[in-house]
Order: sequence, then C-alpha cells, then structure tokens
Amino acid sequence: MYFPDCPEDIIYRYQDTVYRIAFTYCRNTPDAQDIAQEVFIRYIKKTPRLKSEEHLKAWLIRVTLNVAKSLSTSSWSKKVVPLSEHDPVVTDDHSGADTYYAVMSLPEKYRSVIMLYYFEDYSISEISQILNRTETAIQTQLQRARAMLKSKLKEEWSND
Repeated sequence: MYFPDCPEDIIYRYQDTVYRIAFTYCRNTPDAQDIAQEVFIRYIKKTPRLKSEEHLKAWLIRVTLNVAKSLSTSSWSKKVVPLSEHDPVVTDDHSGADTYYAVMSLPEKYRSVIMLYYFEDYSISEISQILNRTETAIQTQLQRARAMLKSKLKEEWSND
C-alpha cells in the first residue's frame, strides 16, 4: 500500500500537471483553475488509498478529465460566452506558440492523448487505462492528431 505525503505536498507536486490537463480540455485559465481546485478538493475529501505514486498521478488525471467534462456539459457553461478563445501564450519561440495553438485547436479527444503522451510521458497502454479506451483507439487518435498537427503547422509556416 502506498502512503502519500501530506495533501499540501501532493498539491504542490501535481498542480502544474492537473492545471495543464484542465487547460487543454477547457482552453481558458479561469475554468482550468476552477477544475484544478475541484480536483484537489476531491482528493482531500476522498484521500484515496492507492498502490503507488503512478496510481496517484493517474487518479488525479482521471478526476481532472471527469471534472472538465462535467463542467463542459453543465447547463451553466452552455450559457457562458468566453471573453477570448485562447489565453495568450508567453513565449520567445514563435514555433512554440504555433505548436501550442495548433494543439489547442484540436478536438478534445486528440488534445488529451497528445497532452498525456508528449507532455506527461505516459505510454499508450497507460493512456488507454486513464481514458478508458482501447490501446488501438489511443494509437489511432495519436496518429490522427499528429497528422492534424502536421497539416496545421505546415499551413502556419507556409503563411509566414
């Protein structure tokens, strides 16, 4: 049995991961912050008994995705009009901004697998468990997401 550190340490260790995944899903800072806060409130209330650090991280990611989906399907969110489509990205690397916006423009199911695979370093097998999808589905989504990104980036770079 895995005994995690105190909640403050867990929050400090995983706040960036949870926020990035939430932001990838909802595409705006206030909602991503609300989602991250809700995830950690659920963690503190539930204090799940997990087998390892990897299980804890997977649990936090799964809860993040569930909270984000709940927010996006709520009647409140359907009535809200965002002030901007994307939050600004502070970067000195122009291609980094292009890549960021290309990823953010992907449909949610493709953004999720790209985020988990490339930014969180999960394997296809681990992603399939986290997202409750088959490995074949994850491989297909990664392949399609890469093709979409290649197309979007090629288009962006040819316009420069």
